[in-house]
Amino acid sequence: MLSGFRRFTKSKIGAIIALVFLGMIAFAFVAGDLTSNGGLGSLSGGGSTAAKAGGSKLSIAELQERVQRVFENARKNSPGMQIDAFFAERGAEQVFDQMVSALTLKEYAKDQGMSISKRLVDAQIAQIPAFQDAAGNFSNDQFRALLSRERLTEAALRDDISREVLSRQLIGPATLGTKLSDSMVLPYASLLLEARQGTIAAIPAMAFADQKDPTDPQLAAYYKNNASRFTVPEQRRIRYALIDRTRFVQASQPSDADVAAYYNRNKARYAASETRSVEQLVLPTEAGAKAIADKVKGGTTLAAAAQGAGLSVSTLSKQNREALTGAASKAVADAAFAAGEGALVGPVRGSLGWVLLKVTGTERVAAQSLAAVKPQIVETLRAENEQKLLTDFTGKIEDQIGDGGTFEEVVKDNGLKLETTPALLSTGQNVNDQAFVPTPEIKALLAPVFGMSADDDAQLVPITPNERYALAAPGEIIAAAPPPLAKVKPAIVAQYKLNQGNLKAKAMAEQIQAKVAKGETLAKAMAAAGVALPAPQTVGGRRADVLRGDQRPEPALAMLFSMAANSVKTLPIGQDRGYFVIKLDGIKRGDAGGQPALVNQVRDQLAQVTGDEYGQQFVRAIEKNLGVTRNPKAVADVQRALTTTNNSAGQ
Repeated sequence: MLSGFRRFTKSKIGAIIALVFLGMIAFAFVAGDLTSNGGLGSLSGGGSTAAKAGGSKLSIAELQERVQRVFENARKNSPGMQIDAFFAERGAEQVFDQMVSALTLKEYAKDQGMSISKRLVDAQIAQIPAFQDAAGNFSNDQFRALLSRERLTEAALRDDISREVLSRQLIGPATLGTKLSDSMVLPYASLLLEARQGTIAAIPAMAFADQKDPTDPQLAAYYKNNASRFTVPEQRRIRYALIDRTRFVQASQPSDADVAAYYNRNKARYAASETRSVEQLVLPTEAGAKAIADKVKGGTTLAAAAQGAGLSVSTLSKQNREALTGAASKAVADAAFAAGEGALVGPVRGSLGWVLLKVTGTERVAAQSLAAVKPQIVETLRAENEQKLLTDFTGKIEDQIGDGGTFEEVVKDNGLKLETTPALLSTGQNVNDQAFVPTPEIKALLAPVFGMSADDDAQLVPITPNERYALAAPGEIIAAAPPPLAKVKPAIVAQYKLNQGNLKAKAMAEQIQAKVAKGETLAKAMAAAGVALPAPQTVGGRRADVLRGDQRPEPALAMLFSMAANSVKTLPIGQDRGYFVIKLDGIKRGDAGGQPALVNQVRDQLAQVTGDEYGQQFVRAIEKNLGVTRNPKAVADVQRALTTTNNSAGQ
């Protein structure tokens, strides 16, 4: 259970689907970042049933739409992912299982008289970032626009959110409070302390590589049978048009009248001003204030006199009359501004008591004429005008796209310059020009454009927010495919030779394995191979150190911890580079009985996984109780339809 769970959640697809546990897929995608369904293909019998729970049904068309959405979200994280790889990682099966689980829980909740109020659903919608404005408040206009753009109905969204909340309420109690005993946890904790030592020998393919070139039929057959190994991932040409603030420099220049109007609106800012910095002491009685004042007049500093009375002064820096009035009172401010620098003011009645002030600094600023501040005002107004023009312009473009304008129409109507990149991988590499380096603008467009379908509307992508944008859309989409053999023949010939050497290395590794299994030492068996091979290496360590966290150990080293004592195995090095022969020499068992901190850490980890397992088993039990039925052909039908749709989209 545990190893399977960890393998799944660390896969690309598992990480996506784990976020939408139990089928709340539409809600999860709206809550994250709405994803277009990209023009789904049709299924023969698309209205047929994929699953049935009580009086509720899941149609194959619904399943197809959700699988497509999950795939597109996976492509956001891994733009080079292809639909075949998605299916190979059981993406469609996981989505189907979760949608059936959601349907089951909905039907069970109905049987139990449970329901979710509209107010609770409203609250959930208001918390979704995709529906919030820049200030973080729910925007009804944005809500409607996004639902329309993504072809989601409000009813469907509300239904998904209701299912998600119901599922939390039903599943939550089954997953919480899992308490595992020491007898269950201790073996897992002790396993982390287990140490193993072994010997690893490499049998490199290059040691057996054939120097003779293959015939054309041999090479063609090899290339055809291994086409997936040489497939170039999907490539796209990106069409884009840059929109920069500098476009509006001339139009944003303010007139003299604008400058004068701004100056008059802000006359107080440019008028002569005077500020005072003061030390302030507030006392509850006038008599106490006078006593402190007498000490100061006698030569004691205000701070020292206050400290002697168990008090402390506060400092107010660069206060104008209005600010000091607000902080103390009008009488205090008038007195402070009437006194010279260094003078003691008070006691004066303030808003909090009797105030003593000592003026520690005076700063006077002369009035600024319009001529003196004109350059500053011009720059301020120019920046404001430039930002407004940019905002209006980008808003106009978004409106035009929303009204059905094509990429070409929007570019032409707004006088933009259309640019097109060469065919690029999702990483920005150009397979035909290894020296090609994408510009910062192109780098910013890779993920959005590779996440779009061929028929999606153009998108306005921020390059530098409030400074630079790009209107972008995919151009030519070159489906993932192996290049013509003639174009890459030298590389394939080299790979063919390496492959033939790898087959011989495999045979030699199996011979050595058989000898070692019968008691011969690994070194002696390798010496009898008849070719020069690298010397075996002794390796080992504790399981906790070798398999730490998310670190990926060398596969050969990791295999030591899945072997029986004194056994010997072979393992491909990978990429036709040869084989390892691995012999486990010894196991030192661990004992976590004296390490309560480790035991408790493992207990917490196992409790979470066990709780998830309880939740899944709870759902399975409900399915059995309700007599949920599944169409065994549903996933295969959806995979066939989406494979055709997504592959044809790249043609």
